[in-house]
Amino acid sequence: MNTEEKDGKSKFQSSELSPMHTCEHILNQTMVRMFGCERSKNAHIERKKSKCDYFLAECPADAQIEELTARVNDVIGRNLPVTIEFMKKEDAEQILDLSKLPDNVDDTLRVVKIGDYDACACIGQHVENTSELGRFRIISHDFENGRWRVRFKLV
Repeated sequence: MNTEEKDGKSKFQSSELSPMHTCEHILNQTMVRMFGCERSKNAHIERKKSKCDYFLAECPADAQIEELTARVNDVIGRNLPVTIEFMKKEDAEQILDLSKLPDNVDDTLRVVKIGDYDACACIGQHVENTSELGRFRIISHDFENGRWRVRFKLV
C-alpha cells in the first residue's frame, strides 16, 4: 500500500473527515443488515454532522432508530481495525456491491475493511481503529417518497 507520510500520518488518516467517513461505512452496513436496503446512494459527510439517504418501504419506527443507534455504537465499541486492501475488480465484485463505481474504474480497487463487519470499495480517508470515532448519534431524520434521510454526528 502506498501511503505518503505527512507529519507522521498516512494520507489515508490525515483528514478531519476520517471519523465521520468511517462511521458512514458502519452505518451503511448496519442499515443493510437491519432493513435489507442498499448502502446509501447519497451521502454528505462533514466534520460536525453528516447525512445519508436510504430507500425504504416505510419510515423506521422510533424503536428501530434506537436499535440502529445501539448497533452502530456496538460496532464502534468493538475497537475494530480499519484496514485497506487492494484487489482485482473481478475478485471484488464477487464479494462487494460495486454498483456505485463508474464504468471506467481501474482494474485494481482499494477496499476498506472495518474488522469483519464491513468491506467497501472506497477512495476516502478513514481512521485506523473504530476506537477513534466516539459515539454515534442521530440528530434528525425525515421520510419522503420512500427516501429516509438520516442526519448524524459523532460525540
